[in-house]
Amino acid sequence: MKKVLNLAIIFALTTLFVACSDNENEPTTGNLTVNLSGLEELGADFVYEGWLIVNGSPVSTGTFTSVNFPQSYTVNLADLQDATKFVLSIEPAVDSDPAPAATKILAGDFSGNSASVNSDNIVVDASGDLKTLGESYGKYILATPTDDDDTNEASGVWFLDNSDAPTVTAGLGLPALTDGWKYEGWVVINGTPVSTGTFLTGSGADDNAATSPFKGTLNNGPGYPGEDYVMGSAAGVDFPTDLKGATIVISIEPSPDNSTAPFTLKPLAHLVPSTAKDHTVLTMGAGPVVNLSGTVTR
Repeated sequence: MKKVLNLAIIFALTTLFVACSDNENEPTTGNLTVNLSGLEELGADFVYEGWLIVNGSPVSTGTFTSVNFPQSYTVNLADLQDATKFVLSIEPAVDSDPAPAATKILAGDFSGNSASVNSDNIVVDASGDLKTLGESYGKYILATPTDDDDTNEASGVWFLDNSDAPTVTAGLGLPALTDGWKYEGWVVINGTPVSTGTFLTGSGADDNAATSPFKGTLNNGPGYPGEDYVMGSAAGVDFPTDLKGATIVISIEPSPDNSTAPFTLKPLAHLVPSTAKDHTVLTMGAGPVVNLSGTVTR
């Protein structure tokens, strides 16, 4: 009887040891593979950072600067399995805040082991009338309303519609943006983009309406986004100039933004025809990058 009891104890201990060993050998981490298209490098001051949304809270998957994909990251297995969403943000390179920044550029919900991510899911405010950047539309005129010289009208661009003059309406139809983003207009002169100013809505003046170094001294413009290039110089060109043959672009920019160049997302663009007439509405088309997308797998 004693021998049988001893054997039972040995068996129980062996079973417990094997069970513990099995638990110790179970993996605690897993791989997250990110495959994105359209991203551009951010420069020295900012990095991209991935986030898993686990029980409603963000869990970092790490930062990166290279835009060569696919890329894989080792993350906690429980977080990986429980995540319901993936988000990509733009963060300061030196960042003491453990939470995601407001500037989030891609997002998507997991379905099984993968998530289809895109910029419309997080850059566009879904509560607005327009739900995607692809729904954007734009009109503009060539004019220089901030000075009283009527010989340089082709040296200004204003995003408005005066086709029912004297009634003037907004020329831009753009989705509302989430926190961390602004629109910016550009004129590409001799291959160099020159800003017309940043703004949140096409129905009001842009942020530099009163402070632009290029505008005239008569007034600040008509209360819509745009710019007069009638003073100073940029891109090696002295103003005033003739914008016919230049490219007009609307981009979406991180806010704050330390770059003087347009960001990746450019929903609208248009080459000003050589035959364009002053004060006559011109219609923009889709820009070179309307949406960023990719897949994330676990």
